[in-house]
Amino acid sequence: MSEEKLPKAIAEGTLKIGQYEIACAVLDDAENTRVLTQGGFLTAIGRAEKAKGGEGATVDGLPAFLRARNLQAFISQDLIESTTPIIFEPYKKPGYMGKAFGYKATLLPKVCWVFHDAAAAGKVQANQKHIVAVCEIMLRALTNVAIDALIDEATGFQDMRARNALQKILEKYVSEEAKPWALTFDNDFYKLIFHLNRWPFDPNSVKRPSCIGTWTNDIYDRLAPGVRQRLHEVVKRNAKGRPTEKLHQHITYEAEPELFSFLVAIKALMRASSDWKGFQRLLQRSYPKFDTPYELLFDDDEE
Repeated sequence: MSEEKLPKAIAEGTLKIGQYEIACAVLDDAENTRVLTQGGFLTAIGRAEKAKGGEGATVDGLPAFLRARNLQAFISQDLIESTTPIIFEPYKKPGYMGKAFGYKATLLPKVCWVFHDAAAAGKVQANQKHIVAVCEIMLRALTNVAIDALIDEATGFQDMRARNALQKILEKYVSEEAKPWALTFDNDFYKLIFHLNRWPFDPNSVKRPSCIGTWTNDIYDRLAPGVRQRLHEVVKRNAKGRPTEKLHQHITYEAEPELFSFLVAIKALMRASSDWKGFQRLLQRSYPKFDTPYELLFDDDEE
């Protein structure tokens, strides 16, 4: 029988709390479990960083650092169930076969509360007082911030998570392959633009000021984060770099109804406005642009 595949660390870092530096990682499992390495965990509760003679292993459901008899009254069944060590593959170069041991990061404040409560009840032993002092420091540091969030910052996983979230949004809205052309921005849309700018409108002419291309692009900036940039990345272009496809041809079938509903809402704002500046104020208030990590301006492109 083959060995069970270990979860891998996809981000590693050092969590700094006061004078303590605690090794931590984020795993590639479904929950992106945040862990403190075994040595880091022992450091965090004031123990020697290296476990002595199997100290990190569980016996009768508890690791060595919780087996003292005076602590038992302060240990819940939930805590016992969460003390199982996690074996994972560290973040190393491809082919590295080493293993690491750790605990879920959320175990740290639970263990700290055990020592805190034991001290408050006058039940700690002399050789545990230094652990109580460290646990008090940890609890003060963790009072207003979830430990998972601290680990995300320490490992850089918060940036990775943001990139992954943006990628999922783009996959929902933008298709690599162009769909057949279909009327999306209709004459009514352009007629309202002309009306708000006090321009004469000829329904039989397709010639429009180049600024309308910029304004149409602006719609995608308000639809979802990063969509406009991604659309400009996937459209085919000619030798001069000009798009040979319409942006809306790369909106996915899944996102098409949302775009159409969005355009209906925008046209309603246009009808409620007396001029272009008034519409822009109303548009920004109702549907502000999404902040994205990119800034692209294709001022001359038309839809």
